[in-house]
Amino acid sequence: MQRGRAPGEELPPFPARQLFILALCRISEPIAFMSIFPYIYYMVRDFGITEDESKISFYAGMVTSAFTLAEFSTSVLWGRLSDKIGRKPVLLMGLAGTGLSVLTFGFAQSLPVALFARALGGFLNGNIGVLQTTVAELVTHKEHQPSAYAVMPVVWCIGSIVGPMIGGAFARPFETMPGWFSKEGLFGQRPYLLPNLVSAGCVFVGVIIGVLFLNETHAERKLHRDPGIELGNYLVSRASQISQSFTRKPRGGKSLEELALLGETDESLPGYCTAGLPEPPSPPPAKVSQDDVDREETGLPQQRKEKPTGRTFSSMTLRIIVTFGILAFHTMVFDSLLPIFLSSKLPNPHKPTSLPFKFVGGFGFDTKTIGAILSTQGLYAMAATVFVFPRIVRLVGPRRLFKTISISYPLLYIATPYLVLLPESYRMAGIYGIVVWKCTLSTLAYPSNTILLTNSAPSTLSLGMINGVSGSVASLSRAAGPAISGWLYSMGLESGYSGLVWWFTALVTVLGAWISIAITESCEDLDEKDDEETATTTMTTTAPPGPRNSVDLM
Repeated sequence: MQRGRAPGEELPPFPARQLFILALCRISEPIAFMSIFPYIYYMVRDFGITEDESKISFYAGMVTSAFTLAEFSTSVLWGRLSDKIGRKPVLLMGLAGTGLSVLTFGFAQSLPVALFARALGGFLNGNIGVLQTTVAELVTHKEHQPSAYAVMPVVWCIGSIVGPMIGGAFARPFETMPGWFSKEGLFGQRPYLLPNLVSAGCVFVGVIIGVLFLNETHAERKLHRDPGIELGNYLVSRASQISQSFTRKPRGGKSLEELALLGETDESLPGYCTAGLPEPPSPPPAKVSQDDVDREETGLPQQRKEKPTGRTFSSMTLRIIVTFGILAFHTMVFDSLLPIFLSSKLPNPHKPTSLPFKFVGGFGFDTKTIGAILSTQGLYAMAATVFVFPRIVRLVGPRRLFKTISISYPLLYIATPYLVLLPESYRMAGIYGIVVWKCTLSTLAYPSNTILLTNSAPSTLSLGMINGVSGSVASLSRAAGPAISGWLYSMGLESGYSGLVWWFTALVTVLGAWISIAITESCEDLDEKDDEETATTTMTTTAPPGPRNSVDLM
C-alpha cells in the first residue's frame, strides 16, 4: 500500500536507476514470449499433426497456453519463496528458466516437445507477482505511481516490438536469408532454432545485469550482503578508472603520481593530499528511537509505521483480481489469435456467406508481414504508455479510467472479425486501426488495474501474497485464453462463422465491465480517511495547547 505525502514532507527521489535495471532484466522475457507468434502457425503445420488447416489454430493455442498454464500452477509458490529468500534470486531463477525453455523450444520437432519446452518455462518462471511486488517496494509514494507503474508495460511493449521482429526475421532462415543459410544445414533441419538462440542470448544478458546491479527490495533480505552487487560496483569502479586514465593527459610525459608529488596537477590522488592530516571528528551518533529501528527493519518510509495487517483479501481486492484475470484472458486471446487470423487463408469465394454473421476468411500473410504488424503494435503501445497513460491517469484517476476502458472493450471484439470483409485496398488500414484501438485500451487498462490492486492492500507486508494470487489468476486466464480461442476459432471455420471466437470474447469483456463498475473505493482511500479522522481526534482530545506541525501528527 503506497501513501501520499504528509504536510511539509519532502517527496523522496524517484527510483529511476533500479527501475531501469529491473526493466533491463525484464525485457528478455517478453522478447522470448512474443517471438514465437509470427511463426507458431507454420511451426505447428510443419509438425504434421493434421492436414486440416482449420485445426492448426487449436494446436497453436495449446502451445501458447502451455507456458501460462504451468506458470499458474507455480506462481503462488514462487511468491511465497520470494518472501523467504528475497525478490532478486526468484527473479533471476525465472530468467534462467526462460532461457532454458526457449533453447528447448528451438530444437523441438514435434508437438509434445514444444509443449514440454513451453511448460518448462512456465514452471520455472514466477516473475509476474514477484515483479509487481518489487515495483511496489521500490515505489513508496502515490505521487510516483503513474510513472513507475508505466515502466513495466513499456518494457513489455519494447519486447512486443523486438520479439516479433526476431521471430519473423529469423524463423525459417533458409527462406528469408537464403544467401546465408541452406535448407540442408542445421537451421534447415531446425528451422525455428535461430530466433530462439537470439532470445536466449537476450535472457543471458538480462541475468548478468540482474546479478551485478539489481538491488534486493525485500524488507529484511535487502539488509544482507550481496556479492553480486559488490562485484558489479567493483567492475563499474574499474571501468571508471580506466576511462579516466584515457581522458587525462599528463604534462611532459610524467605519470599522474609523479605530477602529484611535484604539485603539478590539480587532481587529488588518494593517499597524498590527506596523508598525515587528522581526520575530522565524527559527529555524535543521533539518537535512534525504537520506532525508527522498527521502520528500518521493515523497510518502511521514515515517520510512518505500517498498520497491522488485517484481512489480506478484502472484497474490493478480490474484485480487482477478478477484473485483472478477465483482462488477461481477453487480451491474451487477441494477442494469440491475431497472428493466426493473419496467417489463415484468404476468404473462399465459393463458400456460402450470409451476412452479418456467417462468413469465413483470413489474410494469408507470411511471417515477415505478421512480424512487422506485431512490431508496429508494440511500438505504438510503448508510445501510448509513455506519453498518454501518465497524463490521463493523473487527470481522471486509475479507478475511473479502468472502468471506462472496461466498458469500451466489447465493441473492439465485435468489430474485429469484419476486417476480412473490407475491400483489398482498405484491409491493411483496417488491421492497423484495430491494432491501435486494442493497444490504446490495453496500455491504459493494465497499469490502472495494478495501481488499484496495490492501493487495495491493507499493508505492504501483504503485497507478496496479493500479487502472487493475482499473478496466478492472470496466468490461468492467459492459459485458458489461447486454448479456448483456438478451439472456438477452429469450430467457427468449420461451421462458417469465423467471428464466433471474437464475439464470445466480447461477452467475456461485458462480464469484466460489470464487475469493474462495482469497484468503488480502494483501501488506500479508506485508510487515508481513517488517518484523517484519527489525526483530527488526536488533535482535539489529546494534543496540548500550542502550535503543531506535520511531524507531530505522524
